[in-house]
Amino acid sequence: MAKDINKNKFRYVFGPVPSRRLGRSLGVDLVPFKTCTYDCIYCQLGRTTVKTMKRETFIPIKVLIREIRRKLNEKRKVDYITLSGSGEPTLYSDLAPLIEGIKDITDIPVAVLTNGSLLWNEDVRTGIDKADLVVPSLDAGDDARFTRVNRPVEGIDFDTMMEGLRQFRHSYRGAFWLEVFLLDRITAAEEHIRRIAALVRSIRPDKVQLNTVVRPPAEKSALSVPEDRMRAFAKLFDPEAEVIADYPHAADMESMAASREDIVRLLKRRPCTLEDVAAGLAIHRNEAVKHLEHLSAENLVSVIENEKGVFYVIKGSE
Repeated sequence: MAKDINKNKFRYVFGPVPSRRLGRSLGVDLVPFKTCTYDCIYCQLGRTTVKTMKRETFIPIKVLIREIRRKLNEKRKVDYITLSGSGEPTLYSDLAPLIEGIKDITDIPVAVLTNGSLLWNEDVRTGIDKADLVVPSLDAGDDARFTRVNRPVEGIDFDTMMEGLRQFRHSYRGAFWLEVFLLDRITAAEEHIRRIAALVRSIRPDKVQLNTVVRPPAEKSALSVPEDRMRAFAKLFDPEAEVIADYPHAADMESMAASREDIVRLLKRRPCTLEDVAAGLAIHRNEAVKHLEHLSAENLVSVIENEKGVFYVIKGSE
């Protein structure tokens, strides 16, 4: 029996989960947990444990394609197959053949969510060139704030990252959206937003999306920007940016992969960490993040932080 359970378990593919940007997104986790080029202070998955620029084929392509095919055989609606996960997906060194393999089995568009740190690397640009949508990030307008917010691995500086964004935009023919993640008291000031907006104009993305903290971040200094200020900042971009942060009234999408009732029943028994929810429901950590985010936005769960970690509890039972 144990062998059958392991055989049917999805280790690298999760969802589809609700996404404000991508609708119903089937996630594909390409790198080991928290293997990244950055150690962002706002990351909802915690501190980076392996900070690196070394690219590897962490998971055989045939394993990933097999899991994707099994998920698609469930016949649930999927709007995008999204290469993202628990770290930086462009650290996966076989992106081009993976994307080709996905397109061999489905017409569902492929999206890549990346922090944009490695786009100066020609192999990375070539690797994701056949994706239908690429969404890199730009979280700061100068090197000092870039270093403070993103905490990049040695060898990546602000100018290198910016040049990579421009180079990729010049060569890429798919849809190119740029996410700008703002933090109160660090980057969320009009003067700095105008600096970011000027850099965005030099990149020329198809769309700009503003985001901020909506889940417990890696560092307490990563503060959320209130919605009214986010909408004011959006007007400083030309064309106006879209605010995609999941403020409470925006979380109106249904839970899909794990039922809300399952999560609520679990939290009614005891407070749980993100890892507790993922393990208790046998779902991917990133999937648990999405469900908890929506339940929190709907004011159904609260977050309690203590010396033992960050716990989710049913609202009113704190």
